[in-house]
Amino acid sequence: MMSCKIQSCSLFSIFFKLLLLMVLSVLPTSSSCPTECGGIQIPYPFGTRDGCYLEKSYKIKCRSTTSSRKQVPFLFVSGQDVEVVNISLSSEGRFFTTSDFRSIQFVRRLSFGLVRVKIPITSVGCLSDKKMSTGKIMNLTGSPFFIDDVNSFIAVGCNAKVSLTHIKPSMVGCELTCNTGKDKPSKNIPFLDKIGCSNNSLSYKYADCTENKPDEELECNGNGCCQVKLTNEPQQTLGIKIESIGGNLTTTTREEDCRVAFITDDVYTLSKARKPDELFGKRYATVTLGWVIQTKNPSFLPSLRCDNRKEYQHTTHSSESDMKCICDNTTISNVSYAHCGCTEGYTGNAYIKGGCKDFNECNITSSICGEGYSCVNTQGSFRCVADKKKAILIGVGAAFGVLALVGGLWWLRKLFIKRKITKRKKKFFKRNGGLLLQQEVNTSEGNVEKTRIFSSRELEKATENFSENRVLGQGGQGTVYKGMLVDGRTVAVKKSKVIDEDKLQEFINEVVILSQINHRHVVKLLGCCLETEVPTLVYEFILNGNLFKHIHEDSDDYIMKWAMRLRIATDVAGALSYLHSSASSPIYHRDIKSTNILLDEKHRAKVADFGTSRSITIDQTHWTTVVSGTVGYVDPEYYRSSQYTDKSDVYSFGVLLAELITGDKPVIMVQNTKEIVSLAEHFRVAMKEKRLSDIMDARIKDDCKLEQVMAVAKLAMKCLSSKGKKRPNMREAFMELERICTSPEESHVQIQDEEEDEEDEEEVRNMINRGDSWSVGITAQALVSSSSSPEVEPLFPHADSIIFK
Repeated sequence: MMSCKIQSCSLFSIFFKLLLLMVLSVLPTSSSCPTECGGIQIPYPFGTRDGCYLEKSYKIKCRSTTSSRKQVPFLFVSGQDVEVVNISLSSEGRFFTTSDFRSIQFVRRLSFGLVRVKIPITSVGCLSDKKMSTGKIMNLTGSPFFIDDVNSFIAVGCNAKVSLTHIKPSMVGCELTCNTGKDKPSKNIPFLDKIGCSNNSLSYKYADCTENKPDEELECNGNGCCQVKLTNEPQQTLGIKIESIGGNLTTTTREEDCRVAFITDDVYTLSKARKPDELFGKRYATVTLGWVIQTKNPSFLPSLRCDNRKEYQHTTHSSESDMKCICDNTTISNVSYAHCGCTEGYTGNAYIKGGCKDFNECNITSSICGEGYSCVNTQGSFRCVADKKKAILIGVGAAFGVLALVGGLWWLRKLFIKRKITKRKKKFFKRNGGLLLQQEVNTSEGNVEKTRIFSSRELEKATENFSENRVLGQGGQGTVYKGMLVDGRTVAVKKSKVIDEDKLQEFINEVVILSQINHRHVVKLLGCCLETEVPTLVYEFILNGNLFKHIHEDSDDYIMKWAMRLRIATDVAGALSYLHSSASSPIYHRDIKSTNILLDEKHRAKVADFGTSRSITIDQTHWTTVVSGTVGYVDPEYYRSSQYTDKSDVYSFGVLLAELITGDKPVIMVQNTKEIVSLAEHFRVAMKEKRLSDIMDARIKDDCKLEQVMAVAKLAMKCLSSKGKKRPNMREAFMELERICTSPEESHVQIQDEEEDEEDEEEVRNMINRGDSWSVGITAQALVSSSSSPEVEPLFPHADSIIFK
């Protein structure tokens, strides 16, 4: 059992070694194999060392000469070492037949590999003994070499007949004469090409023969020198024979008896072949031998992965094809050989796997594609494309020009629009009293903050170009937007719908005064913008909305208790007292109602919309003749006389107190009679009948102090008196509310039983009953009350009396 295993291992080892030797015999060890000898390239299958050549026939001996010590390559052929001049690889030639790429044609020919060697020259009569120096018969039979048809047979001398022996299919030779006439050609042996220029010419390589050339430039033509091409049939055996025309080569001693003959790939002219002894002195002539592949290794050719030439020519290959080399079979002396080369578009060594590389056909000549076209190299080929550089430059220039023109027009349009907008803004600014406002701001005295004039661009940016998503509310006189200034402040921007150009002076005065009001319970007017078609006002932003919403809209999250309602009433009274009493010219709000009372983040009251919006709107008729206001809040005395006083604000404040106590709206429907009455009348009747608990808001009954509610109700009754002179002023009302907050039992308000004038009572009732027919009114001229407190320092010393709606 053990012996079987050992035997199996031995067989495997032998097989592996044979496989390794086979691989090594197929591929050269390129890393250790010299590629040149004496400056001459040695391509595979040739080599100078063992393992570097395919077969022994391709072995190159690299030896140093005794004279120059230069390395010289030698090849063993025909039983002798001959010096190698050059070795070239076989390749598929590509020859262009036209410069027009659209009709380029190729003549494809897979050439043989060539090796140029030095072969001894055959002579007669050139030695001192006059004997013939006959070279050996060149016998290449059985080797991969043959004499290429590029060689010519050359003979120099006089009166001799020279020929090649052992060649097939016919004899080749020529006669030498030394006539004085240069135009008489030699007498040719049958089957020879005529060398003279009169009838025929040489092959393409020597096709420069002409009778017009001087003697020294003419090729050998039989007069002292003859030349003939070899047959196209590859020859492996060749000998040279020199015969005298007289038959005796030794009967003369003249110098002209020296005759030489040889084959060579050089071109000889008369000037080069005048003296045969000089040629004899060279001793050697260069001969081109073709070489093919001859190997005992059957796997060598398949390992190259080359296609057969005939199959390749009948197959369409893409430019990216892996087939970079082809092989062809040839028969020489009845023996079949192979020779391989790189395909068209590739160059290199086809006898090494992967040795064929793409070469750039575009570098062959700059005009390969013709005028107007550019050559583009591709893998294994090339293509000609129309030269687009000029077109591209023209296109780019045109595009740049158009772009510059469009850019210039766009810039001019933008500049024109900008100038138009600027001009329009200046027009609006001047029309809206901007110059007057600037003058008022610059001349205003005191340490108060001055009015700021905003630009339209600032407000457009703050409100996202007055986006609908920014709308806080809309009314008959304008729209309010929420905005964010660049300094981070949140503001309310009121954009009015229309403007009364006749009231610009009054509007400017009001803006200046209101922007200087600095009271914590009055919404601050920060400034305005006059660059728009209608002036735009900018207020501070109040977070929690208006009082009406908190009283009359139910919310599970928040219920307004009595203490907060009392504090809101006190805040409003303080703000109105400040407006009425703290200025030399009182400011009347004229539209006190729950929707104009705003609540901040701490639910502290701030009075808003107290007159400015009225100043910048156009009314339907003359404003001095028609009463304006909100149904349920309008003072009956103002309704009768069209004269608005400070006590008219007190009446509206009384309605607001009743609203806070009852939780009802200013106009209500009585449940029993279904009659629509004002809250003020309903409250007065209930108070006279001592039914306050019946009309109190149920939401405050559980947590309120009845003494406070009663005291506030009494104050409301005084404010709702039908005669203005019987009402307290706002300073008195404010002081009374402060006392109620601290000590409700010390309230000084007394409800006097007064018999109202029947005519006045009836007129009030009629006004309320037809209140729904006048929702839009015109503000009458204000009357300044004489009850302003002299104890307060006037805030605006030189302004006229301003009344706001």
